[in-house]
Amino acid sequence: MAAHRLSIVLPVLNEAAGLGAVLQALAPLRARGAELIVADGGSSDHSAALAQASGAQLVNAARGRALQMNAGAAQARGEVLLFLHADTQLPADADVLIREALPSGSRVWGRFDVAITGRPRMLKLIAALMNLRSRLTGIATGDQAMFVTRAAFEAVGGFPAQPLMEDIEMSRRLLHLSRPACLRAKVQTSGRRWESRGVWRTVLLMWRLRFAYWRGVAPERLAELYR
Repeated sequence: MAAHRLSIVLPVLNEAAGLGAVLQALAPLRARGAELIVADGGSSDHSAALAQASGAQLVNAARGRALQMNAGAAQARGEVLLFLHADTQLPADADVLIREALPSGSRVWGRFDVAITGRPRMLKLIAALMNLRSRLTGIATGDQAMFVTRAAFEAVGGFPAQPLMEDIEMSRRLLHLSRPACLRAKVQTSGRRWESRGVWRTVLLMWRLRFAYWRGVAPERLAELYR
């Protein structure tokens, strides 16, 4: 994919401990022309310095994943935008897979299947259910490395400026343009969230939050419950 085709937007906040490995894993994609933009939300550690040292474009943004991703997208030059969480690793050929998934304009966005790394065996089942649910509903989560054409991103106004469920709302908006390309190639995302809070406790919490969101509970209230 040519340099002007793919931009990877990586929102970070105090991710210095693992950011070096993330940046290194993205080096082959960058060598093939992908643009990398790190959108820092005011880190108090060395995240910004690591991003600059790697040669990535650093964007200082207001804190909040949606705000950071929008700020990064505003600076991107690519025709396709990929939004990557700092604890998620892309397949080695992610650029090729995205190019093939959006060939003719019939699909304007998509996501990868996800695998959750960690010790609990239940994480494999949780990932499988996430992928199945996403394939059936057309709703993607940020853990699945969402990608979208710039034209579609601008048409829906970018990510909504809300503190939680921004990926769900973004999916809703994009579904008015097309169904997502659901790639079976897997991104690897960290299971630290599930392990630190307890697997079943986290699953139940996320179900509660999603149900409340569908019922119209304000994202700000959901963010309080999540924290």
